[in-house]
Amino acid sequence: MIFVFGHRNPDTDSVASAIALSYLKNKLGYNTIPCVLGDLNKETEYILDKFEIEKPKLLDNVKTQIKDLDYDKVDSIGPYDTILTAYKIMESRKIRTLPIVDKSGKLLGIVTMKDIAMELIRGDFYSLKTRINNIVDNLEGEILIGEDKEIEGKISVVAFYYDTIKEDKILNENSIVIVGDRYDIVDYSIECKVKLIIITGGKKLPEKYLKKAQKNNVDIISVKGDTYTISKLINQCNYISSIMKDKDIIKFYEREYLEDVKEVLLTSKHSNYPIVNDDNQFLGFMNRRHILNPNRKKVILVDHNESNQSIEGLSEAEIIEVVDHHKIGNISTSNPILFRNMPVGSTCTIVYKMYKEYGIDVEDKIAGILLSGIISDTMFFKSPTTTEEDKKAVYELNSVLKLDLEKYAMDIFRAGTSLEGQSIDEIFLKDFKEFTVKEKTIGISQVFTLDIEQIFNKKDEFLSYINDIHKNKQYYLTLLLITDILKEGSYIFYKSENDKIITVAFNKEGKQGMFVESLVSRKKQVLPKILEAIEMFNQSI
Repeated sequence: MIFVFGHRNPDTDSVASAIALSYLKNKLGYNTIPCVLGDLNKETEYILDKFEIEKPKLLDNVKTQIKDLDYDKVDSIGPYDTILTAYKIMESRKIRTLPIVDKSGKLLGIVTMKDIAMELIRGDFYSLKTRINNIVDNLEGEILIGEDKEIEGKISVVAFYYDTIKEDKILNENSIVIVGDRYDIVDYSIECKVKLIIITGGKKLPEKYLKKAQKNNVDIISVKGDTYTISKLINQCNYISSIMKDKDIIKFYEREYLEDVKEVLLTSKHSNYPIVNDDNQFLGFMNRRHILNPNRKKVILVDHNESNQSIEGLSEAEIIEVVDHHKIGNISTSNPILFRNMPVGSTCTIVYKMYKEYGIDVEDKIAGILLSGIISDTMFFKSPTTTEEDKKAVYELNSVLKLDLEKYAMDIFRAGTSLEGQSIDEIFLKDFKEFTVKEKTIGISQVFTLDIEQIFNKKDEFLSYINDIHKNKQYYLTLLLITDILKEGSYIFYKSENDKIITVAFNKEGKQGMFVESLVSRKKQVLPKILEAIEMFNQSI
């Protein structure tokens, strides 16, 4: 899966280009999904609703998670399988740890080869609790009398004379007797109504003993091994749940982040750790080996190429492509990638150009959002960033849609610029970007609106908010651009470490709320002017 997304505080261009590029990539055989890094603004919601396009997935980070690792997929067994079954599976598949799960796959416990070995050394050799079919399967036997059921009792390997057994009352109703073809012992065991008789050597019993056993409700099975071998293996027919670890198990959930579990992996003495999902269903095992070279989430960036405008955890992801129309930022990669950067007014223009290059038809709904993204980012060709490529793309896309472009542009601006019901915080952050200029960090928010009066009615609140942001973020300069779409210019509110920067940059006396004609582009007008002013002051120092 490849995630395609634009910058934080997504605008229409970043959302539309992510959706359209993801669609194109999927047509070319990739597996991608369009995402956004924040809430959609009203303009974008209006456009997606108009063209009946589903909202992209909200993505909060691309950190490496447990589920991204190539962890070991291991078959599991149930709690009523036997110790011997577990051993055979582990031995044949060369694994050291086995999960025990219930019928729905939920993790109950784990068992290691060491646990099995210690059971052979220190275990209870005289107790057995299992099903009869487990004994039959593990010891190559067959049922002579009785049927499959759970059986629990004390194991007696008969090696005494008949008289000794009888006099010492060794056998009782709780006994599980292992014996060869010693009919006197078999007969006495039946009389004692023992739980189970295991006949070794694959021997059959005369009919009279079988009938007597059936009458006394004594189960009898015959196994192929000799008495010595069977006596060694019988306690391994116990349920694996009798020795599994089911308390204080260190396990990890697939959604956990690698950075959060590394310390446990590196400091714990265990070699394998179970991985489960949110429902505690077992998925596999991980160990230290898996974190040495973890798989990273694959991402495609659109409409940005600066890390401080992108998603949390980007440094842990694998960037495979960038499609953007901004200046080259500080994104770096460990491998060569596809990097498409063009000086046009909208990333959607570049994406449309890619459709044409690949010869992929643009569906109506994709044409609609591409056209909308270009209109939005170029302010319907009023922005100085607008190029002939942008205009050409809009007209070609609209040749199929047949929209009244003038009316549609005003519709999306009207939908997007309404500030009703929004807090100061929401208005300021809806299109806020951070930049580093000459080792100085500046923050610029831009708000496009047709209702300038509503902003000026809250001027003091905006200035207070700007001062707080400026102080908390330790910016050199914090700007709020209120762009009037009809007047084709912007009002400026600011806080700066050097107030003269504003005067020099815009060639006007720096006053709060001053209007700068034809100032509509943060990228092509504001940033270059700020950069030029900072350089001028640096040279004069």
